[in-house]
Amino acid sequence: MLIDCDTCAVRGLTCHDCVVGVFLDTPGRAVDLDRTEQDAIGRLVAAGLVPPLRLVALPSPGSADRGIA
Repeated sequence: MLIDCDTCAVRGLTCHDCVVGVFLDTPGRAVDLDRTEQDAIGRLVAAGLVPPLRLVALPSPGSADRGIA
């Protein structure tokens, strides 16, 4: 899973309550999580120890033309 804060539609609005901001302290860089890391973060989120991922991906250029939202 690639998380790229530069492509997040709510960047700046929800960074303070996003798992990326909690772990990296400063959002704004791309993070690539493997399956094991995703599972570990999912367990921390489920236990209420960290906030969930708040990423809202912006549509890629031209996606509206292809009917992709």
